[in-house]
Amino acid sequence: MARNRTYNKRNALIVVVIVIIAAFGLTCRLGYLMIFKSEEYAARAEALHERERVIKAERGSIYDAKGTLIATNKPVCTISVIHAQITEPERVISILSDLLGLSDEKVRKRVEKVSSIERIKSNVDKEIADKIREYDLDGVMVDEDYKRYYPYETLASKVIGFTGSDNQGIIGLEVQYDQFLKGIDGTILTLTTAYGVEIENAAEDRIEPVAGNDLYISLDVNIQQYAEQAAKKVMEAKSANNVKLIVMNPQNGAIYAMVNVPEFNLNDPYTLIDEIADDYAGETLSNEKMNELLNGMWRNACISDTYEPGSTFKIITATAALEEGVVKLTDTFYCPGYKKVEDRIIRCHKAGGHGSETFVEGIKNSCNPVFMEIGARVGVERMYYYFDRLGLFVKSGIDLPGEANSIMHKMDNVGAVELATMSFGQSFQITPLQLLKAASAVVNGGTLVTPHFGVEIQSSDGTSIKALDYPTTEGAVSKETSETMKQLLEAVVAEGTGKRAYLPGFRIGGKTATSEKLPRSSNKYISSFIGFAPANNPQVIAMVLIDEPTGIYYGGTIAAPVISELFDNILPYLGIEESYTETEIKEYNIGSFTVPDFVGKTKEEVKELLKIYDFGQLYPTGEGNIVTEQFPLPGETVDKDSVLILYYD
Repeated sequence: MARNRTYNKRNALIVVVIVIIAAFGLTCRLGYLMIFKSEEYAARAEALHERERVIKAERGSIYDAKGTLIATNKPVCTISVIHAQITEPERVISILSDLLGLSDEKVRKRVEKVSSIERIKSNVDKEIADKIREYDLDGVMVDEDYKRYYPYETLASKVIGFTGSDNQGIIGLEVQYDQFLKGIDGTILTLTTAYGVEIENAAEDRIEPVAGNDLYISLDVNIQQYAEQAAKKVMEAKSANNVKLIVMNPQNGAIYAMVNVPEFNLNDPYTLIDEIADDYAGETLSNEKMNELLNGMWRNACISDTYEPGSTFKIITATAALEEGVVKLTDTFYCPGYKKVEDRIIRCHKAGGHGSETFVEGIKNSCNPVFMEIGARVGVERMYYYFDRLGLFVKSGIDLPGEANSIMHKMDNVGAVELATMSFGQSFQITPLQLLKAASAVVNGGTLVTPHFGVEIQSSDGTSIKALDYPTTEGAVSKETSETMKQLLEAVVAEGTGKRAYLPGFRIGGKTATSEKLPRSSNKYISSFIGFAPANNPQVIAMVLIDEPTGIYYGGTIAAPVISELFDNILPYLGIEESYTETEIKEYNIGSFTVPDFVGKTKEEVKELLKIYDFGQLYPTGEGNIVTEQFPLPGETVDKDSVLILYYD
């Protein structure tokens, strides 16, 4: 019995000790939590009773060179539901699915999900959001938001780019300058019960959003529209796959226009354009195929696609030869229609050959044997030296994502045949913009510029945040060579293969090209032309590429007129005035015109005709409405601003 009592006492003691230790531990733990962790747990408790909703920041706008708005915002709303606050779930599901155009299933899944907040749909038009507000549905939140809006829809779509549902840039300038455009979202903090129900009349914390900054760019809406119009016209006329056209200031690299037709609608970027959709009519496209087609539609081929430039590259070969002093303007060559290089017969575009010709005539004729000869004189090592100086081994540095680089032979692998074909623009690939950048250096006095769109970042109140600048490299070409090349390329337009780019009153230089696509047996071509004006002091340079034109495909025949038409529109717009030579005045009757026949016309018809003809003054005689006589007589040639006398019945 004594032994049992001792045993019971020992057990009781152990229990007491355990209780004391446990109590001490709990006391220590409680003290630790109350003293050292009090702030953390207070924050957790507060967070448990707070609900955070985002207030979207307004994205910065994009303006063109003249201050025209080309990307802005449209007020929209985001519709969300809070499960704990919904009192009529079936009514909420019915109304939201009906107004938002969503299936009952999709809305029900969100409504019945037990979470603090579930987004039903974003980018909802304000009119629809206002209708939802009118129903005063418990647990349904309508928050103000912004949707990107592009007033010109398809204009420069692959340059400007677009944003996703979260208003972040996807392609183009929208993603390149996203850090400046996007702004900082704000928040609304509301207090809730432990069940997640918002407490009425409780204090609400609000952090206001900060709007994004505005981007000002060098692209000019008017020049872009002129360029797109010219590109569409030739694409339709020649049933081409696509047409690319770039317009740039060769003195500083500012890009006025960049066209990739067909373009797509920036306000509806996920719908395939007709030119693509028609090829898959009646087919059900997989997600992978759809993404492939969309990426192709969004692709900016001016910077992302490489090609063999063909004869426009002769600008570079001629520049290298003049810089090296291995050719003079008076040097003579002979073209029998081909040139044999090692075991290869490489032909000229003129089957019968050009016969004897000077270097100047060789450029005007775009003669391949002449350029193979001067390429051999320069040699591989020095040719690659000038390629490097003119930026052909690196990307252009344009402020757009997705730029490709050139594809060149390693210098050690270039033999006589490769050098010969490279001299007239074959057996390597570059992007259109890389060539335009190099050509700009050749004609601007030798400065290698960086092609770009961005000019300045401004805050929404017009305060300048950042002026954007870009690197330049002087001395890529000597001024003497630059002057010579300008004269030679002006002669190409005045008397050579580029004569269809000739524009009376304007001095234009340029170079044509007709490059055969790989494989050579495919008989598919890219017709192109580079032109600049005024030839003596270039202020604008442009390049057009017509991909796989049908019928006649020569660059001088179909590409040169595109630049002529473009320059006819944009040179006066840029403030470049006509200056006619005496020969042009006589040949084109500049300043004079043929008098139309006004007899029998009504006063209203006369008014319309006078909008076309440059008469200086009109002297009408008589009270009637029909012209019976006129002076000067119909068919006479008169000077501009001449007097017109009309006799009415």
